[in-house]
Amino acid sequence: MIGTAAAVGAGGWLAGSGTAWAAPQTSGGAAALPERMARAAAPRWRRLPGDWKDGPFLANGLLGAVVYQGATPNSVKVMLSHSQVQDQRPQWRAPYGYSRLPIGHFDLTLAGEVTGVDWTLDLWDAELRGTVTTTRGSVRFTMLVHNARTALLISTRPSAGEESAAWSFTWMPAVSPRTKDKPADYTGNPDPRTGSAGDTHYVEQPLIAGGGWTTAWRERRVGTGRLLAAHIVYRHPDDLSRTTELAVSEVARTLAEDPDDLVREHRAWWHRYYQRSLLSVPDKRLQHFYWIQLYKAACATRANGPSMSEWGPWYPETGGSWTAVWWNLNVQIATWLIQGSNHLELDSVTSTFRDFEKNLPLSVPPEYQDGDTYALAHPSDWLLRPGAKTVGIPGTSTKTDNNGNLIWAMHNIWLSYRHTMDIRIVRDVLYPILAKAVNFYDHFLYEGGDGKLHLPLTRSPEWADAEDCTYDLSLLRWGCATLLECLRILRTDHPRARRWREILDRLVAYPRDATGIMIGAGKPLTESHRHFSHMLWLYPLHELDWDRPADRDIMRTTFDHWVKDRGLWAGYSYAVASSMASRMERPEEALDHLTFLIGGNKVNNAWITPNTMYVEGGNLATESPLTAAQSVLEMAVQSHNGVVRVFPSVSRRWPDLSVQSLRTQGAFLVDADRSAGRTRWVRVHSEAGAPLVLHHGIPGPIDVRDHRGRPLHYRTTGPGRIEIPLARDETALITPRGHHPDPAPRDVPAVGDAKPWGLPD
Repeated sequence: MIGTAAAVGAGGWLAGSGTAWAAPQTSGGAAALPERMARAAAPRWRRLPGDWKDGPFLANGLLGAVVYQGATPNSVKVMLSHSQVQDQRPQWRAPYGYSRLPIGHFDLTLAGEVTGVDWTLDLWDAELRGTVTTTRGSVRFTMLVHNARTALLISTRPSAGEESAAWSFTWMPAVSPRTKDKPADYTGNPDPRTGSAGDTHYVEQPLIAGGGWTTAWRERRVGTGRLLAAHIVYRHPDDLSRTTELAVSEVARTLAEDPDDLVREHRAWWHRYYQRSLLSVPDKRLQHFYWIQLYKAACATRANGPSMSEWGPWYPETGGSWTAVWWNLNVQIATWLIQGSNHLELDSVTSTFRDFEKNLPLSVPPEYQDGDTYALAHPSDWLLRPGAKTVGIPGTSTKTDNNGNLIWAMHNIWLSYRHTMDIRIVRDVLYPILAKAVNFYDHFLYEGGDGKLHLPLTRSPEWADAEDCTYDLSLLRWGCATLLECLRILRTDHPRARRWREILDRLVAYPRDATGIMIGAGKPLTESHRHFSHMLWLYPLHELDWDRPADRDIMRTTFDHWVKDRGLWAGYSYAVASSMASRMERPEEALDHLTFLIGGNKVNNAWITPNTMYVEGGNLATESPLTAAQSVLEMAVQSHNGVVRVFPSVSRRWPDLSVQSLRTQGAFLVDADRSAGRTRWVRVHSEAGAPLVLHHGIPGPIDVRDHRGRPLHYRTTGPGRIEIPLARDETALITPRGHHPDPAPRDVPAVGDAKPWGLPD
């Protein structure tokens, strides 16, 4: 059963009435600082938002809601969506056959026309609070999507003149909103059936493929307070009448609970969430953006839940062309921030492949479905089913740009292993899947006249066909190297290990010319390219390393050639360019790319919206702003290629910076503070006892002490770089010699003004 409870009713002022809950309380102790920072980042609305591009949003990884103007001047809309509500017709490609489907919306119809709003999206409590003012009065409300119950709770209280304000539900046709490449025989699902069971109303939506979903709701009124509880249950291919019974019972279960108890549980999860890490920078507009992305990420996905689709759990009433899960870049870059921000409870990528590996052969062309070969066509649904599509066959007219999707996804899982050192991730997910993903490429490798192994014609994503495509070569090279590392980690062997070594030894080098590494053989980059597909070896794979002087020239040349023409870039292009610049010790350029993206600038046909969503070609996407949050992390802490680097790319415009519990490869948690342009202290805690090479960046002599202040042994390996033999659960504090600072996080002083996100004026 997939359950979604939504409740609507006034927070705080009628606590104990059964239609409301207690107002938020200020935390103390260790929670005080993250609470202040999360609340300070709250988006605000003083104008009624028009649609998903500027409205407040709520979710818990499954149920999503966006709030904005209704169809009439006297209404407000709460658009509902659910990450698992989709079609089930595999005869078509996933954008239609497994398309996410519209559900419907609640509408608050008011006595007067809306004249103003005063709303705040409190990130700390994950609640939307405020007032809607009309020509007849006002309505106060509090709204949240309950974390554990998948429940949307809105508590409302109308003033005199708005006593007649009432909620209604409008269902939407269960038809894919996508119009591109629509199959000639595509038909939508039938209209739903409406009904009631006592005081509970429902809309029962059948699917042609069987099963479907039911939206059920009931309103409670006590005095002037109202509580509307709604619930969505989706089941396939189960009997729909049973689904309706479950939805109705969930409404009753929600209304039987004390709202204070429900909200207390909800807030506790979010408060724990925000205490897992902290980042403060002088640019408060950017800092607030970062904290909103942490909120958005936890809204959008959770471990053991659906992987992140382009929409997340929100339905775009317009611009809903990306109706499934895109694996050619979008999921991978949208979820990078979860490791560094110490939020592995959001790692739906690892759990998705753990649970649905069985569906990977569906993406392999039938001729190569030998039981030892995996691939991943995009888009798929959240169960990794592509519908009527495979990745195609390299060297033929059926080739696609999908060949590397699966190995790139495995790199995300490798990052999850490296940030936790949890060997189960390697043993149970990464190693068995990666071995079969590499096998796909191995079917097509051939020996050229130069004695090297080559790839036939494939397609570099969003660019051109090419032999020896750099995108594919880099993923294959990383895959073979990582498989050999998996053997070392697991202390085992594999019959194909010799072949993996041979591929590494004999695989052709990346094609290059005076502009750097090319798209593929005979294919230089000749115009603007939004996708960085030909640069994965630089980022995120880190095959080449700025620490190695011999690598710097080709990294610099390729990057500079790519960034010089930005005419066709997308939002994520700027975010990734920022991260790449940070990796190459170009902090000013890194910050310029990032601030351009979030500064309200239109990038070709794309931009970051007032609520920090992202528009591209009119469509809703989530990946670019989430990737930009990773760009901020890259400035603060990096940990590729065996070195933990603290403040490696901090602009001179940022004299201060403070971080706490940022997670790095090797399963280290890093706290650090920078003041007046100098690192004051660094603290590293080891969860796994992995070798620690630390680039602390403190000039001059240092002290290295444990958590009790006792000296620790260390070895200097270069300017500002040391090795510390930290055991599991040990902590090292690094300071300038003779200094004894208070190693506590802080919200650093602001540089410049910080207009709130949302529509604050």
